[in-house]
Amino acid sequence: MDYFYQSQIFSGRLSQLIAVLTGSLTALSDGMQYGWSSPALSVLQSPSSPIKFEDWHMVWLENLYMLGGLFGLPLTIYLLDKFGRTATSIELLFFARFLAGFGADVNFMATPTYIAEIADKQIRGRLGSIIYIMMLLGILLIYSVGPFVSIAASSAIGASVIIIQLMTFSFMPKSPYYLLVKNNVEGARKSLQILRPADEVEDELREIAEVIKKENEERGRPLDLFKVKSYRKAFLIMTVLNVGQHFSGISVMLMNIHMILEDAASIISVSTAAIIFSALMLISCIMSAILIDKAGRKFLLYTSSFLTGISLLILASYFAAKNANVDVSSYNWLSILSVMLYAICFKLGLGLVPIVMTAELYPTNIKALGCAVADAMYIIGGGVSIFLFYALLETYGLEVPFFLFGFCCLFVGVFSIFVIPETKGRSLEEIQQMLKGNSITDTEKINLLSSTGNGSYNVNYE
Repeated sequence: MDYFYQSQIFSGRLSQLIAVLTGSLTALSDGMQYGWSSPALSVLQSPSSPIKFEDWHMVWLENLYMLGGLFGLPLTIYLLDKFGRTATSIELLFFARFLAGFGADVNFMATPTYIAEIADKQIRGRLGSIIYIMMLLGILLIYSVGPFVSIAASSAIGASVIIIQLMTFSFMPKSPYYLLVKNNVEGARKSLQILRPADEVEDELREIAEVIKKENEERGRPLDLFKVKSYRKAFLIMTVLNVGQHFSGISVMLMNIHMILEDAASIISVSTAAIIFSALMLISCIMSAILIDKAGRKFLLYTSSFLTGISLLILASYFAAKNANVDVSSYNWLSILSVMLYAICFKLGLGLVPIVMTAELYPTNIKALGCAVADAMYIIGGGVSIFLFYALLETYGLEVPFFLFGFCCLFVGVFSIFVIPETKGRSLEEIQQMLKGNSITDTEKINLLSSTGNGSYNVNYE
């Protein structure tokens, strides 16, 4: 490991990128699990299904993934604070989905936190976006191979990704924030020497130590999440964004894309349409990752939310006309257009920015709990959206859930304009000051980083 600490090849932003890429490999496997049910249901509902499959099974195959994540929350909180940020029957499939959700929960809390704590603030948004890009690669992969290979074969591909991550990410540096919380000053210094140019780490080390010292003096308790103004605002923002993500219909889309596009089968095969859908999401996500540190989180959020809402309302109107016995055979291309528009618009902001902001809005002293509660809202939102979709589908038809999802997106857009602060280019401490309602001027930035007013720090590291 000493070679990595001393090597200039692995210092600076390149090492940040390598750490993020290897740390995000799990998201690729998680993406395969997230999108697994859509192509798998086509196999399971076919006459050649390897197991006996009934219609009610598909609701639980989708929701057990969410429930696994919910039950994994207590373990995730413990792991974040203790160790750092790092089937032959339907019953077996249910159990496997539950375990997949359990593991995904740890990944989607720990990885954004790790990225936020190792990244330069100028590129934190782009690096934080990589986890979603990896997830979309996983969805694209399962859509591409799932309909054409056995369930066991597609699972083996996902398992191989995890093995690669174990062989690579084990050599990456730990978060300097986490190491200083554990009073490992020398470890934090070595970590920063890998993640930054080696001769520029002392000032940042002092800054992080000062922030952690201040936060430890105000050690967070569970009730503080609702009693402290800045924490409460962070909780409100993350609840709306995480629930809003699912009530934009993303889980329903990813897990049921083959069913939603059945009407367009005469124009393009459903499997091909699903691959194009996931590819468009991936391209849009990459574009958003490029723009997020330039255009800002806020602009991408409300623009994406409004456009996503419009695409969903177009899709809902199509299904409403069909349900009213209007002949829509000449307009079945509209369902494809609206779904593809949805893929582009959703991942432009609403499908990416929340996971970047999750680790930005909470300070170190309450980050594990705050991220866990935000994740719980995400999981609950996902489960409720799926159950609600099937309930409304059976009672009213496809148009009602998509009208609901469309108007929810419009609400998130308005919320983003009036409530969410712009965190672009801000340090984690500056973001806390903004949530408290304090204005950050250049002078205040200097004072924030200095405990003496003359540019030096009175922090004892030893």
